[in-house]
Amino acid sequence: MDRNLAMEVVRVTEMAAIASARLMGRGGKNESDQAAVDAMRRAFDALQINGTVVIGEGERDEAPMLYIGEEVGRRHADDPSVDIALDPLEGTNLCAYGRPGAIAVVAMADKGKLLNAPDTYMEKIAVGPRARGAIDLRRSPTENLRSIAERMKVYVADLTVIILERERHVELIKEVRAAGARIRLIDDGDVAGAIATCFEDTGVDVLMGTGGAPEGVISAAAVRSVGGDMQGRLVPRNAEEVARAARMGITDISKIYTAEELASGDVMFAATGVTTGDFLRGVRFFGGGCETHSVVMRSKTGTVRFIQSRHKFDKKPGYNF
Repeated sequence: MDRNLAMEVVRVTEMAAIASARLMGRGGKNESDQAAVDAMRRAFDALQINGTVVIGEGERDEAPMLYIGEEVGRRHADDPSVDIALDPLEGTNLCAYGRPGAIAVVAMADKGKLLNAPDTYMEKIAVGPRARGAIDLRRSPTENLRSIAERMKVYVADLTVIILERERHVELIKEVRAAGARIRLIDDGDVAGAIATCFEDTGVDVLMGTGGAPEGVISAAAVRSVGGDMQGRLVPRNAEEVARAARMGITDISKIYTAEELASGDVMFAATGVTTGDFLRGVRFFGGGCETHSVVMRSKTGTVRFIQSRHKFDKKPGYNF
């Protein structure tokens, strides 16, 4: 994939972020999500790619969401063929109720390089570059925390673990507390939580817990781009989800996936803040325009670019949602 494509992808996340941010705090999560989807779909039309959505908002019959299998981009014969994992609004509740950490995200890789993950749960653990190689989902949370602390040359008590606040995590939270680590509980947005582990100024060291499998693929793309580490294991809720995974080519439901297996090859990742979070500021509107804050990353080079953009709506009518 051409490196210039990474800079083009950020325009897609910018448009989705601006559209959803217009509805921040109004209490309508479906409306915010739909606004992001519509804006992202329009932005993809200008991208010089033959793109296929492999991680999206649902199945074909759930259109007008950006569905799995949807073809996007300009789609000329000489445009590169790429697979796309996306979430037009990661943290719909966060945006709807004006809480921190909502983002618009897109990950892109060469054809066949992103795991076509079923819409089920995934147990995950993610760390930044300083703890790369120290994690193993076959170990207990306590053992992983000790290994991470040893690799980072700190005490377990120095670690901060980010965990989704869910009933299914009651025992996990108890064990992490007993191990002596600190915890930051979040309402939503474990993609942003995984990314936060890779930037030291966020104060987050580890992501643990069970969240969406599609979000796990997106997280892996981001974590890989900056040299972090991640593992994931599918946690289907019923026999139907096991059968669906089999139809998507997953035969070993208990397999532990590395970040490289979830998102392999040359991966590009872009995210734009919708509401201000750990590593991205949210959209700020002013008379006649707005300001966005984005990050663009590429696994091939390890380059991380933070982009602050000012958009003038009279110059870019398509951005004035």
